[in-house]
Amino acid sequence: MIVRKKYLLGLIFLFAVLSTQAQQKRALTHADYDGWESVSSDKISANGQWVGFEVNPQDGDGRLEIVSHGNAQKRFVIPRANRMSFSHDNNFAVGRIVAEKDSIKMLRLKKTKPDDMPKDSLFIINLATGTVEKLARVKSFATPDKVGNWLAVHFEKELPQKPAKREEGDTTKVVAPERPKKTDGTTLLVRSFDGRISYEYDRVKSYGFSENGGFLYYVKATEDTLKNAGIFLVDLKSGVSQTIDTGKTDYMSPKISDSNKFLAFLTTEDSLKAKKPYYDLYLFDIAKTSNQKIAGKNTPGILAGGMVSKSGRINFSADDSQVFFGTTLDYKDYAYESDTTILDDEKVKLDIWGWQDAEIQPMQLRNKGREENRSFLAAYNIKDKKVVQIGDQQVYSINYDPKSTLKIAVATDDSPYRREYSWNIQIGRDTYLVNLETGTKTLIKKALSGNPQLSPAGKYVYWYDGSDSAWVAFDIASKTFKNLSKGLDVNVYNEQHDSPSLPGSYGAAGWLKDDKGFLLYDKYDIWKIDPTGKAAPQNITLGVGRAQTIEFRRQRLEVEEREGIEPSLPFVLTAFHEFNKKNGYFMGDITGKKAPTEILFTDNRYLGLSKAENADLLTVRRSTYQEYADVYATDMKMSTLTQLSFANPQQAQVNWGTVELVNYLTNDNVPLQGLLFKPENFDSSKKYPMMVYFYERNSDGLHNYRAPAPSASTINIPYFVSNEYLVFVPDIKYDLGLPGPSAYNCIIPGVQAIVARGFVDADNMAIQGQSWGGYQVAHLITRTNMFKAAGAGAPVVNMTSAYGGIRWGTGMSRMFQYEQTQSRIGGTLWEKPMYYLQNSPLFYMDRVKTPVLIMHNDADGAVPWYQGIEMFMALKRLNQPAWLLQYNGEDHNLVQRKNRKDLSIRLSQFFDHYLKGAPAPLWMTEGLPAVEKGRTLKYELGDGGDSEQ
Repeated sequence: MIVRKKYLLGLIFLFAVLSTQAQQKRALTHADYDGWESVSSDKISANGQWVGFEVNPQDGDGRLEIVSHGNAQKRFVIPRANRMSFSHDNNFAVGRIVAEKDSIKMLRLKKTKPDDMPKDSLFIINLATGTVEKLARVKSFATPDKVGNWLAVHFEKELPQKPAKREEGDTTKVVAPERPKKTDGTTLLVRSFDGRISYEYDRVKSYGFSENGGFLYYVKATEDTLKNAGIFLVDLKSGVSQTIDTGKTDYMSPKISDSNKFLAFLTTEDSLKAKKPYYDLYLFDIAKTSNQKIAGKNTPGILAGGMVSKSGRINFSADDSQVFFGTTLDYKDYAYESDTTILDDEKVKLDIWGWQDAEIQPMQLRNKGREENRSFLAAYNIKDKKVVQIGDQQVYSINYDPKSTLKIAVATDDSPYRREYSWNIQIGRDTYLVNLETGTKTLIKKALSGNPQLSPAGKYVYWYDGSDSAWVAFDIASKTFKNLSKGLDVNVYNEQHDSPSLPGSYGAAGWLKDDKGFLLYDKYDIWKIDPTGKAAPQNITLGVGRAQTIEFRRQRLEVEEREGIEPSLPFVLTAFHEFNKKNGYFMGDITGKKAPTEILFTDNRYLGLSKAENADLLTVRRSTYQEYADVYATDMKMSTLTQLSFANPQQAQVNWGTVELVNYLTNDNVPLQGLLFKPENFDSSKKYPMMVYFYERNSDGLHNYRAPAPSASTINIPYFVSNEYLVFVPDIKYDLGLPGPSAYNCIIPGVQAIVARGFVDADNMAIQGQSWGGYQVAHLITRTNMFKAAGAGAPVVNMTSAYGGIRWGTGMSRMFQYEQTQSRIGGTLWEKPMYYLQNSPLFYMDRVKTPVLIMHNDADGAVPWYQGIEMFMALKRLNQPAWLLQYNGEDHNLVQRKNRKDLSIRLSQFFDHYLKGAPAPLWMTEGLPAVEKGRTLKYELGDGGDSEQ
């Protein structure tokens, strides 16, 4: 009885504590970001018994967890570990351990030399016993791709030896260590996972396993000034290491064929400092132990005026009949460039923009490195000992699969249409069928619109043709074209497409084995198409998707499907409800005889479904706005989900929030949806300030978890919700030529629908958006004064000047964006000048009465940053409160975490001031003069109070 009383008293005390904690939940602060965790790199062992994943805070030391699939209590936690992989026998796990971040930071502050910084370590864990073995100073490690329980460990350079003391009679002499020899090579350890077998090699520069773990190659680096590099091959069964070749300057890109018959590699005898070194391709016959040069600069059949490319990938055909490699042009020397009588500062430097050029100069400069290193596919036919040049300067884009047994591939050439690419990103491509054995190219279609691919059995070339909104196949045997989607009574193009470009498709699941059928999607269902046309198209989901507004898509479970979809395997489908956003999995019937049956369908988001290679055991991620997407274990029935990862327990102490789906009508009575986020302690009798954020359509993300994180450009929704804001995210539907008015017609009615509910402080609302969202913010504040403040990131405010600008990230002209894609004008500046003017907020800035915080960075590669300047200068000239944040050297969205934290603080201070009446920080009232740049951040509040930093 006493025990029971104590137990009851304990429970009462516990409930009281929990109740107090619930009432005392705190708001998120900017200091919370660093510790917020994410789970990544989740893997399941081949037998499904173990699951590994990384748990990392946004800033700080993470950990690796390895958990039993069937018993979540059985787990191994390894601090600071990552890059984990399981052994092929499922008995071991291996991974990297990195140094503590705080230690690294302290050493960096002390200006420690890179060679003296802590190096990575390696762990090997026995999953049966839990025994952990660690190896220090590890540069890299590797295991075979498919078979073989081998581990290769490449070590860092050894630490310099300290002077030794030697006693000689009554004196002690200090003996200097032997001078280390100069080499890039270090020790390589090759061992079985259990450590019973091990081999060690010195001076190794690079290494790699054969796919099935039968062999390992390693390349030795030169030592001192000797030409003593070499390449070697180890038979892992016997441990015998044989010399393949020595005496060259360097050895690169070794590749062992899947059958273990051959080893191919590149080598050069030129100096590594040579301006234009030449490379040779060698082939080593493992059984015959014979090594021969098979391709070089003057080999017959090689690219005219070309040579073997260092950048080309070496692969073997599936039957070992060919070695694929790359060739490149042997660029000529120019007298002006090599003239040693001219100083560098005397040489002319300019860019010439020619109207006839296929690509404008910024795009050429952006792609210069790629063009200089471009490789053209070639093959060496082992039986007849001949080189076949497959690709060339005209047709260099060849989509081939070296593991395929097919002897054909698809190639494309867009050069006839490339000049239009500055304004037309949907240019056609001349498409060819290529014989990989002879290099012969046969034209299939000129100016093909789409992405042509070869079917698994090689009977068809197929693509989605945007110009016809149809799936098309070219029958290779009959040389005829087939409209695969012609017999359907539904659309296969995206019906929500609302830009001037051609609509894309809903996609396809792929081909059945032996090309016996093609599975494509409409908006909701899956159709099986007979490519021969003998059978009518079959809706294998029996119209259930359309009837119930559920989008069915095939869930791929097998890692490799090179031969197509195997009909005998389970036909698992993902399912997403268009309107209530339920998500999950159904079991389909690939024969189309039975309707899909529900496996798991809930108010969650599911992602990352992964199946064990040799077992019917699965892992999956599941989330809601309140629940992080942790890892769960399950089986094919999915009747139970066992949680394996437990990220962010600290969230229980925070005022988090909820999200609900909102349905409303636009000004032209089109139904739309949006997301309304509320604080966890929401009280409908109170009035809350409201933030409005938008970018295209977001309502499908109802069940997405949104982590507190410093902002790259937009408001962090959890932060503002936790700090007693409502956040509304409406969807937007666009009418062509009217992007600004479309945003107004969709956003404003949505906001009014929320205000009508009675809990919004309509006098304290704000809008914020980035890029395309920033443009819409700029437009809205010229149309309405209903918002107390606005934040516009990288906004385009003058479509006339932006139209002729450059996207410096790609070097492309911005014309295409207005004529075909997101900006949605649908014509040139001279064809539709009034549309450009009417949709440019700059010309209506005199109407703006809303204080604006603009962010536009001086290295923006997407939107010219003078757009932000144009907006700021107009508002400054009009005497309207405006601030421009320009992060030096940052792109369209902030990358550096220090700057993201800074923006997050300034966003919250700006909106807190206008929507909550908080004191303005000094950066808003005093600015940040150039003479104070880098010396202070001016976060302090204007009344002298402290501000969170």
